[in-house]
Amino acid sequence: MADEQTVDTQNPEANQAPEASGDDLATRVQVLEEQLAAAQDQSLRVAADLQNVRRRAEQDVEKAHKFALEKFAGDLLPIVDSLERGLELSSPDDESIRPMREGIELTLKMFHDTLTRYQLVAVSPQEGEPFNAVEHQAMAMQESADLEPNSILKVFQKGYQLNGRLLRPAMVVVSKAPAPVSPSIDEKA
Repeated sequence: MADEQTVDTQNPEANQAPEASGDDLATRVQVLEEQLAAAQDQSLRVAADLQNVRRRAEQDVEKAHKFALEKFAGDLLPIVDSLERGLELSSPDDESIRPMREGIELTLKMFHDTLTRYQLVAVSPQEGEPFNAVEHQAMAMQESADLEPNSILKVFQKGYQLNGRLLRPAMVVVSKAPAPVSPSIDEKA
């Protein structure tokens, strides 16, 4: 038994494992190359996913900063509307309310300056301008022979955008084509 376990020191090649055939090595190399390619592909995908997550997180933070004032600004708009309405209803010629009117004008100017500073822009369509469903809300439709159909006849309330996003649409009356006049009984005869 001792003879079977002895190592042949005269012939070192006899102690090595038998060599794999050339086909086995080529197959093994091909399998390893495929595994390497798959691992590299997976690594690229993970890196791309990580980059996408970072980009989305940055965009979310940017949007949060950009639109953090949305609710607060929306709550201020009725105050601006009331000040504007107060100026519209008060007479600039009435001397008894001139100081109050000047105070309202200054307050309104400060409001407008502040709104502009924070990229809150008024959407104030003009009469005759085409109706834009994205920025305007039709409160009523009225026949008009003077204007094209779907044109703005009157603005009830200005709209506002915050950083390019619509905060409140402008409330408007939209024109429609006049109804055709049907001939009366007298005209038929």
